[in-house]
Order: sequence, then structure tokens, then C-alpha cells
Amino acid sequence: MPETARTATLLLDVEGWPGHRAGQHIDVRLTAEDGYQAQRSYSIASAPGEPRLRLTVERLEDGEVSPYLVDELRPGDRLEIRGPVGGYFVWEPGSGRPVLLVAGGSGVVPLAAMLRHRLAAADTTPMRLLYSSRTPEDVIYADELTGAANHGVEVIHTFTRAQPDGWTGYARRIDAAMLAEAAFPPSQRPVAYVCGPTRLVETAADGLLAVGYDPAAVRTERFGPTGG
Repeated sequence: MPETARTATLLLDVEGWPGHRAGQHIDVRLTAEDGYQAQRSYSIASAPGEPRLRLTVERLEDGEVSPYLVDELRPGDRLEIRGPVGGYFVWEPGSGRPVLLVAGGSGVVPLAAMLRHRLAAADTTPMRLLYSSRTPEDVIYADELTGAANHGVEVIHTFTRAQPDGWTGYARRIDAAMLAEAAFPPSQRPVAYVCGPTRLVETAADGLLAVGYDPAAVRTERFGPTGG
């Protein structure tokens, strides 16, 4: 199922799936006919308890795995996976602490699992997403994020390369000033989850610490040079 020109969501039936926590990932391994193997990690997009495992994959032109998953995988094909993996970058409802989500590009995928988990659990935790994309056409889960406001989630977009006509919102990369405006006050004991390209993650983490966030409450996950 296409999400943008470069990303697609896969729905997987996994026999014996043990369940997962919002924010975890799996490893996908492909084996060629000559025995060559390539393995990559992908965040789980689905909320815990969904009947199918959802992965949203961004196609990297020089990738060994993502072009196959996005362009060639067909219904009925089998994949070798390992997981779920990870216990640090996860969120569970019920703490009551406000949650700030910061994403660049496909870094929104594990954060979307947290949003979906909140909705499925009918949780009322204050949640805010600051999402950096190149253009409006690059926004993953665009319709779902537009409707998030109906469920008490605030979504703040910034577009780094092209903006919609009449756009009055952010039009630059995430920086310290933007974070200071978007962040929940430290007095509310918020938790932050930041996922995206390395530079974005480092900028966001430093900016949140400068605002006064507890270092133990800023959780990060990073990947290569793609993103918003």
C-alpha cells in the first residue's frame, strides 16, 4: 500500500507473533538465489494488538532491501524476520506524562505506532507530534495525521523544501527555537521520543535539554541521511 512516492506500508501475517510494544522494530533478512544475504531493521508501524504487523518502508535508491520490499514484494511472498527488538524506545499508555514526538521523514513510523496505541487504548495522555518533511507530498500517513486532532493529538508540520500555497507554519529544519515553541513545559515532566536522520536527532535532543528536559526523558532513535 503506497504512502508517498518513496514509501509503502506492508501488511504481514506472522504466525506465532508474540506481540510487540509501540516503538519496537524487527529485522528483515533477504536471501538471494546465490546465497547472498542482506538484513535491515524496520520500525513496526502497527499498534500492539493489531491482527497484522504493519511495516512502512522508505525506498532507498542504493538500498539492498528496501527496493525489493517497496517495488517487488507481492501478496503471498514470504519474508524472514526477527523480533520484536528493542525495549528502550517504547511507550505505554497510562503514565499521564505528556509525550512530545519529534520526527524527520520516515522517522515518523515508530511514533505513529505510539499514536495508534494511544487511540486504541482510549488513552488521554497529552501528545504532540513535531514532524519535519521535505514537502507536503512527502508526509507519511498524511490523512491519519490530519485526523489526529479529533483524538486530542496536536500535529505540527515543518516543510523544508516546498510548502503549500498560503502556508504560514514552519518552513525550515527543526531547530532549537522551534523546539522551544513546540515542547511541553519541563514542569509537566514530559517524555520525548525523537526519531529521524542523525543530524535531526542530535539537534532535537540538544534543543530539548536546553529547554530543560530531563536527559533520562529524551529517548532517541536514528538512521541514515534521509528524512526531513
